Amino acid sequence: QVQLVESGGGLVQPGGSLRLSCAASGFTLEHYAIGWFRQAPGQERERIGCMGRSGGDTDYTNSVKGRFTFSRDNAQNTVYLQMRSLKPEDAGVYYCAAGSRCFYSDSNFASWGQGTQVTVSS
Repeated sequence: QVQLVESGGGLVQPGGSLRLSCAASGFTLEHYAIGWFRQAPGQERERIGCMGRSGGDTDYTNSVKGRFTFSRDNAQNTVYLQMRSLKPEDAGVYYCAAGSRCFYSDSNFASWGQGTQVTVSS
């Protein structure tokens, strides 16, 4: 069964950090590009960025550049989203998604996790 499971969300104060995990089962994440998305209440899902296959091209949306970092642990079949200097506007449900390459449209990512909630508040 192909599955992605996110974890690591929670409540953090502005300026704080969180690391989200996206663990795969049923397939090898290394062979896929991984997109990260978030959705705030009442807003459309936003593409945060994408990490290409096997450490290929990585992109970040401007609002998170310099604060968010994607990484992979192939031995754990897991990818990570390290978030630093969090702002209230970073809050939302965060999703990872696997695709054959880094598409800009979320509809082209075939497999999605269930999401993990990030709340940034004092």
